[in-house]
Amino acid sequence: MCAGFTHKGKVRNENEDSLRLCNPEDEYTAVNGYLYGIADGMGGYALGEQASSLALETFFDTFYDSEGASPLQKIKAGMQNANLTVYQTAQKLGVGRMGTTLTAINIVGNNLYIGHIGDTRAYRIRNNKIHCLTQDHTRVGELVRLKVLAKDKVRSHSQRSILEKCLGFNLFAQPDVFKETVQADDVIIMCTDGVWAVIEDEEFADLTKLTTDPIKLSNLIGQLALDRDHDDNLSVIVVSISGFPQFETSVKTSKLSFLPGIFNRFIK
Repeated sequence: MCAGFTHKGKVRNENEDSLRLCNPEDEYTAVNGYLYGIADGMGGYALGEQASSLALETFFDTFYDSEGASPLQKIKAGMQNANLTVYQTAQKLGVGRMGTTLTAINIVGNNLYIGHIGDTRAYRIRNNKIHCLTQDHTRVGELVRLKVLAKDKVRSHSQRSILEKCLGFNLFAQPDVFKETVQADDVIIMCTDGVWAVIEDEEFADLTKLTTDPIKLSNLIGQLALDRDHDDNLSVIVVSISGFPQFETSVKTSKLSFLPGIFNRFIK
């Protein structure tokens, strides 16, 4: 089960975040497993909303067109094509730079494949304990990895949002692509920095004690972020793991066009 929440927030005039969720009932999911993506267009640069939407559309199309490739190969190809598409679009439009983060997950059985670039995060909550699966590709994130800055100082740091890596700025991207595992009753939370900047990691885990229903939980998280008056866009995807269906890997895949209303949207 899955659901999403997205909101422009209380300050921004536009929502530069984008979400994509697979349809659990269609043939593409039966072939490729469950695919989800979240992207945050870069404020201060041209067409942030278009950058995030275009990156996700390209990523999903590439993933579903990569017949015969492994999940990690599909994710790598999707990331590179998304990067190139955003980069070339900026050049064609003559708007300077367009950039976006992108975090995507593919669940096949109990395997969790992740592609990530930027500072959008993916968390796994298991037995009420939370683990951040992704690393922030930011100046502050690098300070944390070098142990110059404590993790609990990230949210309040003045340079928290300065990205070191993203899609669209260069011809080639350097995303993190890796594999994790999931278990029954795990909850996966993917969110943009407008959400995790105002909600502590432990608070996400605490909210799953109230409910693991994706619609209710995504709404709870979104409303909590809104109530804390952050100045950024707010987006979250919640995936609750209930079982591990078998996938028909022999079925031929093709390009999938997604409908814009495929995820749940809550507006305050």
